[in-house]
Amino acid sequence: MADFKNIRTNVKDSVLYLSINREDKMNALNFETLEELRSIFEEVSDNKEIKAVIITGSGERAFVAGADISEIASLNEVNARKFSESGQEIFSMIENCHKPVIAVTNGYTLGGGCELAMACHMRIATSNAKFGQPEVNLGIIPGYGGTQRLTILIGRGKANELMMTGEMIGAEEAKSLGLVNHVLPTKEDAMQKAEEIISKILSKAPLAIGMIIDCVNSSFIPDENGYQTEANSFARCVKSGDYKEGTSAFLEKRQPRFKGE
Repeated sequence: MADFKNIRTNVKDSVLYLSINREDKMNALNFETLEELRSIFEEVSDNKEIKAVIITGSGERAFVAGADISEIASLNEVNARKFSESGQEIFSMIENCHKPVIAVTNGYTLGGGCELAMACHMRIATSNAKFGQPEVNLGIIPGYGGTQRLTILIGRGKANELMMTGEMIGAEEAKSLGLVNHVLPTKEDAMQKAEEIISKILSKAPLAIGMIIDCVNSSFIPDENGYQTEANSFARCVKSGDYKEGTSAFLEKRQPRFKGE
């Protein structure tokens, strides 16, 4: 993994730890950071040594406090559309990654930061985390998929309320709404919980994990028959060596040794 200006990366036990590293800017997402995210996830998809990703923000104050306002202020109608589409594309890469991606959200998780967290497959928050889509305060709306993912995760009524008022909610309320999977007291505790979940997932069949991600995502794609996607994915799994290994291991009363093929 290459070195990046705004993101720290480290691979340990097949897990890529990715930390947005603009602490003096509350880890705000600028154009450069977004392109670094794109580059990282392009590599994650093809790198067999990386089996999962944990994303967090540097420091204790923020996961990501939003997009970089100094850059947003210079947008016009033409490049604003490209700005939004580019961010949506990058976050879709994360959402559709066949390897589990968990966001560990500490402190402010707002705007583009909330959208980044929602693009991940799961979210684990520290007790001091604050979530929101406050773009309306700037006269704009979420542009990286937030209007869609927030509605999917917490429902139309509450999503409308949060986006229209620009209000923040705490970690426990986010959990009660289904925006967050778990809330832990500290960042260290939250990272440990993420690692525990990743450890369980990595003991399972990699191909099946990727197919689960595809099937879950398909249920939110207009005009796609999620049930058919499920049936097709089930058939692909049955063709795999992992299926043969998993069923054999069960019948032989031993632990399976999955290879992802």
